[in-house]
Amino acid sequence: LYLDSSSSTTENLKLDTVKKDYENAIKFYSEALELNPSNAIYYSNRSLAYLRTECYGYALADATKALEVDKNYIKGYYRRATSNMALGKFKAALKDYETVVRVRPNDKDAKMKYQECNKIVKQKAFERAIASDETKKSVVDSLDIESMTIEDDYAGPKLEDGKVTVSFMTDMMEWFKEQKKLHRKCAYQILVQVKDVLSKLPSLVEITLKEVRRKSLIAERLTNWCVIFLDCGVQLFNGDFVDRGSFSLEVILTLFGFKLLYPDNFHLLRGNHETDNMNQMYGFEGEVKAKYTAQMFQLFSEVFQWLPLAQCINTKVLVMHGGLFSEDGVTLDDIRKIDRNRQPPDSGPMCDLLWSDPQPQNGRSVSKRGVSCQFGPDVTESFLEKNKLDYIIRSHEVKAEGYEVTHSGKCITVFSAPNYCDQMGNKGAYIHLRGSDLKPEFHQFTAVPHPNVKPMAYANTLMQLGMM
Repeated sequence: LYLDSSSSTTENLKLDTVKKDYENAIKFYSEALELNPSNAIYYSNRSLAYLRTECYGYALADATKALEVDKNYIKGYYRRATSNMALGKFKAALKDYETVVRVRPNDKDAKMKYQECNKIVKQKAFERAIASDETKKSVVDSLDIESMTIEDDYAGPKLEDGKVTVSFMTDMMEWFKEQKKLHRKCAYQILVQVKDVLSKLPSLVEITLKEVRRKSLIAERLTNWCVIFLDCGVQLFNGDFVDRGSFSLEVILTLFGFKLLYPDNFHLLRGNHETDNMNQMYGFEGEVKAKYTAQMFQLFSEVFQWLPLAQCINTKVLVMHGGLFSEDGVTLDDIRKIDRNRQPPDSGPMCDLLWSDPQPQNGRSVSKRGVSCQFGPDVTESFLEKNKLDYIIRSHEVKAEGYEVTHSGKCITVFSAPNYCDQMGNKGAYIHLRGSDLKPEFHQFTAVPHPNVKPMAYANTLMQLGMM
């Protein structure tokens, strides 16, 4: 840190940065900027705190402000480049890295980041060049799964007559606990079958719960993902199944396996990380390529595009990963009509369902993430009234207690990854909805030991260097 004051605010900044208490660091940097609004270093350091808390839009704004204050402040270009990388704005990031390299031609770190970013920009350009207006062929069309041979020395789980069974799922989870890899034939079988199941679902899945209970295999085994437990042994997992962790592949194959085993009682919704840009930056693409092949990642990408975007329960509760909309007047019928089989656009209802966040004040404001918007209690109230709903449940944000109830109880956030990225120290939580009124019961849990593999192990090199 570069600090030019001996004030109590400065001392707090030092302490909170050392403790990695980024929320307080943001608070104190904001106080410092009120006293000295022309300090580029404060804007740059608050930008870093925003990056660590995934407020990429705010991080970008602060880095830009730092350069407005001092256009020669080279760290501001680093921060702005990292913010743009996190937002998938690779050309803008490359421009700032070019500036750094030009000013500091002997800076090896800057040169490496420039080269990595340039590779991504060229790759994107190549992908656009080879794209055509013709309907893209599915990876499934080029697969010959039946001819794939399972070697004699493979001792792991296998599908039984090509079908997922309870015993297969039990064996697969034990196999994964031993950090062993599922045979590629089995992985492809799961992906092809789950794509077929998901592609037949609507963008808005609507279910009615009956007063029946069923014991579930997964109730105690999959609590480290955003999950909502419902009556009747019905489970709903609310997106962001992959990225950042280094066992995303094992997680998603387990979830897809249970979807095949219990297609009517096991539900999955798409999150903002079930998208190509996020997977490229935050590790899932690298993980699949490291453990299997680029072709398998392309098939995962196809499957993710068929994940439903929202779920309505008993016409009372709407669940989505992100939140509500940038414009008024959106109805459940509008959600039903969304063509989801694609990468999400930069704006509109599909983008909002994956990306938006609640805010305490009324109205809407620019998103801290740089994508979609933030919506207030009045927006929530208006949407619920128009669509005759009681409340919404969403995920998407780390919460210290694992969940948060806002907007007078009508907007609930649940986050089920404890000690997020091994550094946030938060609890995880899941929700159990009971009875005819679907009253939510919150269950908290803490992180458990995991194999000695760091988060972001497969992430893009620039993200590892710039974020961790």
